[in-house]
Amino acid sequence: MLPTSRLKAAVIGSGFGGLAAAIRLQARGIDTTILEKRDKAGGRAYVFEDSGFHFDAGPTVITAPECIDELFSLCNRKRQDYVELLPVTPFYRLCWENGDVFDYVNDEAQLLEQIRRFNPSDVGGYQKFFKYSEAVFEAGYKELVHVPFLSFWDMIRAAPDLIKLKAYRSVYKTVASYIQNEKLRQAFSFHSLLIGGNPFSASAIYTLIHALERKGGVYFAKGGTHTLVRALLALFEEMGGRVLLNSEVKEIVTEQSKVCGVRTVNGEFSPYDLVVSNADVTHTYTELLRSTSEVKAVARGLLGKRYSQALFVVYFGTDRVYPSVAHHSILFCNRYKSLLEDIFSRGALPEENSFYLHAPCRTDSSLAPEGCDAFYVLANVPNLAKAPLDWSVVGPRYAEWILDYLSRSYLPEVKRHIVTQRFFSPLQFKTELNAHLGTAFSLEPTLLQSAYFRVHNRESRLKGLYFVGAGTHPGAGVPGVINSAKATVGVILSELRDIPEYRLEPAYA
Repeated sequence: MLPTSRLKAAVIGSGFGGLAAAIRLQARGIDTTILEKRDKAGGRAYVFEDSGFHFDAGPTVITAPECIDELFSLCNRKRQDYVELLPVTPFYRLCWENGDVFDYVNDEAQLLEQIRRFNPSDVGGYQKFFKYSEAVFEAGYKELVHVPFLSFWDMIRAAPDLIKLKAYRSVYKTVASYIQNEKLRQAFSFHSLLIGGNPFSASAIYTLIHALERKGGVYFAKGGTHTLVRALLALFEEMGGRVLLNSEVKEIVTEQSKVCGVRTVNGEFSPYDLVVSNADVTHTYTELLRSTSEVKAVARGLLGKRYSQALFVVYFGTDRVYPSVAHHSILFCNRYKSLLEDIFSRGALPEENSFYLHAPCRTDSSLAPEGCDAFYVLANVPNLAKAPLDWSVVGPRYAEWILDYLSRSYLPEVKRHIVTQRFFSPLQFKTELNAHLGTAFSLEPTLLQSAYFRVHNRESRLKGLYFVGAGTHPGAGVPGVINSAKATVGVILSELRDIPEYRLEPAYA
């Protein structure tokens, strides 16, 4: 076997999960290379730049900053020396068609007063719900999020706590058991959509997101989310890690049930001792491992799983500022359950939809030229299996419909003030990000597609193959994928410790 100093790892994809895994591997002295398909690192956390405007392509809500800080501390560095995280308040502004507004803040008195304004009797119910969310946070996040579920016995050991917390219920049903007002039920159940889950079918374990935000806050990276990507990339390269951009992996090469390297689309083969895939898990099994007989059954099984919704995102910059718009706004339409049924079950492109509106200049004005504003508006839409639409045709019309709605309801005459505009549809998620069915969050986070029932952090049939990212445990979201890297690299290091010649020590002081 190769000596420790020459142990080589490839990480496919440079999303937050891939970056976190690469940093952890490199920090333990494993020679790590990231292979990224696109011209910039970040995966879904890409950035578009045009005419002085900066648009974060993907995640804009940063929670659980301690999991980011830990990556820097592993290398005896401080995150604050690389990137500043700015607190966002309100966390979200929730708006309804009739003009009702709820500022979801972390100030207890202000939060309870707003709940009282909607329904006085729900104040006590919310307080009980928050205690429940805290209990789920303790059991489901602090105890399990970084722990790999590699065997059914791992699930059995966790089962008593999950059963006690009634994790088999849906997010919405759980919230509704504490809160009566329908708008407040929406306000405290929409979070599962941020990780690809329908509130009416996602496991109640995902109510922990509420406690996660209340306990740790909501942040935005100064300069945009991609500034955080660049900070992690700089940390990785400082430690000697290598990043290959414009290097799409075509195949994970195996020999005798063991990974031996990767081959890129240009035909170049590079040998590696282990491979960590941050690519879409279904793409990995059906495309990158298409010639590997050991995992054919896994690939077929994945094709029959339930997948998250897709997203349609419009990015636009204006030549005027809209100061009354909050950094994060959730714009609810008059439908909730039936809208989500359209998206997750019926596969109907909604004629009436709800939106997430991102206005980062409320927190950091540097993301647009002086006197201008930068936005993106996001709509949940059916994935390509539920609605096989031709987005090259539908996309421009849907973008215009969304902007018309915003112009009428939240951003007066915005279409007259737009100076740059683009959209990203499920088609681009599929072609540019290799996302199966154009989904935004991989597997839907139902109870039977979570923890042990999700794609495992290690592929047991192929020695040397591991997974990080939204499709493996614990799931989507920035804290989720960063913690998936902690779980996965923990498995790798545990396996290496059992081999004397691979005894690893921290490589960087």
